[in-house]
Amino acid sequence: MSAMANGGVYGDANQKIDYVFKIVLIGDSAVGKSQILSRFARNEFSLDSKATIGVEFQTRTVAIENKNIKAQIWDTAGQERYRAVTSAYYRGAVGAMLVYDITKRQSFDHIPRWLEELRSHADKNIVIILIGNKSDLEDQRAIPTEDAKEFAQKEGLFFLETSALEATNVESSFVTLLTQIFNIVNKKNLVADADQGNGNPASLAGKKIIVPGPALEIPPKSSMCCQ
Repeated sequence: MSAMANGGVYGDANQKIDYVFKIVLIGDSAVGKSQILSRFARNEFSLDSKATIGVEFQTRTVAIENKNIKAQIWDTAGQERYRAVTSAYYRGAVGAMLVYDITKRQSFDHIPRWLEELRSHADKNIVIILIGNKSDLEDQRAIPTEDAKEFAQKEGLFFLETSALEATNVESSFVTLLTQIFNIVNKKNLVADADQGNGNPASLAGKKIIVPGPALEIPPKSSMCCQ
């Protein structure tokens, strides 16, 4: 894929990739996970989107601090019957988007269960952002922003409200997630270089990064609110 959208650079054969980060999208069916991915990866939105069957993934490369970060984003089906199939795809993920629909109370009530599943299958240091999608449907809102923000702060998650339809905060949510992962990996690499005196961040080029070390704790002040 070689195109431009929202100021982002799409990866192509000639582009040097410094890091590959696997990101998973999880949450109930019909909350807009596939639309968020489509908006970020291709700057597209489809009004007749069909339910994801099993797992699909797309990629997009973005530049963070002069490094090319290739996001490999996995879209997991939200239907119950696919959950056993998709659990294996949490492995190797360094970032996750936990998505609910601001107009569907049940989708938000299920977030703790999704979070528990994520933490039981994924690496303990995974960076997570809570996403309240469909912010364009403000007149149908069922979950107050403050409720979601309070939950995110309690669980140590980043938080944003998005609209895949209007492209609101979709870019910001992915960039926030990728930047946080990059900062953790970069910091670990700098420490490793100082300790061992060999290698550099670029030596991990093109590999999926597993963030080692103690579990990540994001202070409440790092939580982001909707614009």
